[in-house]
Amino acid sequence: MNNKSKKNAWVKYDDEKVKEIFSFSDKYKSFISTCKTERECVKESIRLAESVGYRNLEDIIKNNETLKCGDKVYANNKDKNIALFVIGSEPIEKGLKILGAHIDSPRLDLKQNPLYEEGELALLDTHYYGGIKKYQWVTLPLALHGVVAKKDGTLIDICIGEDENDPVVGISDLLVHLAGEQMGKKADKVVEGEDLNVLVGSIPLKEAVKANILKILKEKYDFEEEDFLSAEIEIVPAGKARDYGLDRSMIMGYGHDDRVCAYTSLAAMLDIENVDKTCCTLLVDKEEVGSNGATGMHSKFFENIVAELIDRVEGYNDLKLRRCLTNSKMLSSDVSAAFDPNYPSVMEKKNSAYFGHGIVFNKYTGARGKSGCNDANAEYMAELRSIMEKHDVSFQTAELGKVDAGGGGTIAYILANYNMEVIDSGVAVQNMHSPWEIVSKVDVYETMKGYRAFLKEA
Repeated sequence: MNNKSKKNAWVKYDDEKVKEIFSFSDKYKSFISTCKTERECVKESIRLAESVGYRNLEDIIKNNETLKCGDKVYANNKDKNIALFVIGSEPIEKGLKILGAHIDSPRLDLKQNPLYEEGELALLDTHYYGGIKKYQWVTLPLALHGVVAKKDGTLIDICIGEDENDPVVGISDLLVHLAGEQMGKKADKVVEGEDLNVLVGSIPLKEAVKANILKILKEKYDFEEEDFLSAEIEIVPAGKARDYGLDRSMIMGYGHDDRVCAYTSLAAMLDIENVDKTCCTLLVDKEEVGSNGATGMHSKFFENIVAELIDRVEGYNDLKLRRCLTNSKMLSSDVSAAFDPNYPSVMEKKNSAYFGHGIVFNKYTGARGKSGCNDANAEYMAELRSIMEKHDVSFQTAELGKVDAGGGGTIAYILANYNMEVIDSGVAVQNMHSPWEIVSKVDVYETMKGYRAFLKEA
């Protein structure tokens, strides 16, 4: 049986259930429209978690409190990744049930000395983050999101371009009348990385346009040019996620990869109580650039915070930690490529993901001979099949395109290094890594259901 021969998930639902699916999608659209950076995702995740009774693990440790079955806590790592836990009835060394997604997305980052003037125009210099087609980022309305850290310790939040009264910024492209040479270049050279410069102003102040932009930034946000040195400002597509398709069955938005899996993981986590094994949802940074650094999955943050959790529940020792990690089971919550009829040549149809067919399981990822992949065990896949069927979750399996067409990876292999069971699972996406990606509403809903079933049953 291939994925296309399975029943489309929409047809199993009546009108009332479809309304529920659309309602859940509206909540997701609100999340993804507001949370366009890692910091924004963590801040909103904390707000949602605290609204249903989660407490900061740091406060638990500071007050020398203990944790018991049913307690709900979170740990915030540098405002860029977060781990949430519901304490189960079984000893933690029996293992965790983990949902792990990433909350970084491809974008443009401002350089540390970004602002300059050329041709009586003020521009910001950028360095792209993650795998992008650079030509897709020109002639779009763009917004600035991020923070500026001042020397006195003040942290200033920046968001320009999202409110309907805000200005937007953008990157110019060469007019077609003069683009003969440009049109003859390979796609990866049509727009060079050093040409992704954001136009931000054109009115001079005492003959200097740059001076006027600095004056505006000083008046509105109270920072100086030198404060760009300690700023993290991301250039992202401006505007809200929107219904897509005449039937409104899909969602167009920035950052579905991987915030669609982050949100569905979070929603499933916040919906569970009274679990046997301790459950965890882990939302991490830096996946798009190799998962390195203090907030990436290669960091010791997760291991350290599990050690702290064990200490608060039953008293720490290293053997309990090792047993806990080895006995854990994880869904690496990340997106998959949806079949696109415009580009069928790179897809192997029997092993492709399709819109409307539910959560996608990728037994392995990698590229060309499974290089760099995590390859889940058959027994684990069989267990997940049973769980999905028991809870009436529509699911499909897929690879990322034809064998020699390309490939990709996730955080799965990093957690698998602890010897735990791990498989990739998530939502199928069209236009992956573009400024505006597309997902199916019913797939988003089925993925949340699948994650929730995993936390209850695995």
